[in-house]
Amino acid sequence: MTGIQKAQQLRKHKQLATALFLAMALLYVAMVWLGKYQASTWIGFVKSFAEAAMVGALADWFAITALFHHPLGLPIPHTNLIEKRKQSIGDNLGDFVVKNFLTPTTIRPYIDKLKLSTFLANWLTASKHKELVIKEVFIMAQDILDKLDDAVVARFLARKAERLKDSVHLNKMASQLGHYLLAQGEQQQVITAIAKSVKEYVSHNEELVREKVKGESYFFIPGFVEDKLAAKITAGLERYFEEVELETNHRLRGEISRQLALFFDDLGTTEKWDIFFKDILDNLLSAEKLEGFASAVWTTMKASIKAELSNTDSGLAKYLSNMLDEQVAMLQTDTVLQEKIDSWIRQTAYKLVLRNADTVGTLISTTVGNWQGKDLSEKLELEVGKDLQFIRINGTIVGGLVGLLIHTLTILFG
Repeated sequence: MTGIQKAQQLRKHKQLATALFLAMALLYVAMVWLGKYQASTWIGFVKSFAEAAMVGALADWFAITALFHHPLGLPIPHTNLIEKRKQSIGDNLGDFVVKNFLTPTTIRPYIDKLKLSTFLANWLTASKHKELVIKEVFIMAQDILDKLDDAVVARFLARKAERLKDSVHLNKMASQLGHYLLAQGEQQQVITAIAKSVKEYVSHNEELVREKVKGESYFFIPGFVEDKLAAKITAGLERYFEEVELETNHRLRGEISRQLALFFDDLGTTEKWDIFFKDILDNLLSAEKLEGFASAVWTTMKASIKAELSNTDSGLAKYLSNMLDEQVAMLQTDTVLQEKIDSWIRQTAYKLVLRNADTVGTLISTTVGNWQGKDLSEKLELEVGKDLQFIRINGTIVGGLVGLLIHTLTILFG
């Protein structure tokens, strides 16, 4: 019911109570006038009824009006009580709610009935509800992004990157990677390629070998001997590296693998390598460069996220939709999960209500206390004024009956 309807209803009942009072007043006047012309017993009874009814009506009217206003606008003591005692009313109302509604005994039966997991699962099965949830999540996320200070975020990312850089030991990572590659035999392909390249280089550069042999030979050695020796060396090198290329268990392969393992051990344990790589990182990723990188990364990331959030058919929206479908299916079928969620909600709600019971009382007290006294009176009169008008009506009738009874007793025993 609206405030206008309540006001109309209150006015209607006030008119009814006032009309009854006026009827008793007219009846009284009529009996007084009639009594001047005839002395009938019944006139006394009716007159007593009307007189007492008027007194009852006026008394109840005064009492009810004194709650909300000054009767006839006169500042009579102990009237307009609600406006004068609004703070006390607020305090008492808040205390009443806390002591009678927010107690463990009162709230536990209702909290124990909570089954929010099932309700939530059933609610989310409707497409429009799921779309509403996704839309609201997107709106909240966009609002958060818009309120973020880009410079602050960039500095935050730069500081995190700086700490990460200081905690990273590239020499150990390179060492672990090297050992992993050795364990996988990845070096064998490299050795094969190198052996093949060396073999082909030697094969295509026999003349270079011959020149080296002549350059290192003695003057008295004949040229044909030097040529023969160069050819032998070239052929021997070709055969050797061909063996390395073709034989997976060649001794040179094992030696190279062993030396690589020793190098990777040294790389991961020697301080000089740690210092070496840290110097590289410091030169490549100075504080200024990191902040610039972080700013560029954040700008790109923010634009990408906002683009996803502005499109209801984006990959992010589909991901959230699928995730909600999975959670709903799980909530509908997993009774253990349902009980865990409901139990957690019940315990949390129970603790929150009891923990904040005094806050609720203070809120009620403060709210009522901050209302304008006139506004409070009007609000309460709209809510209960209609029923209070029945008190006036009852007072008129009961007063009249009491007056009639007194008049009857006076005649009988007077």
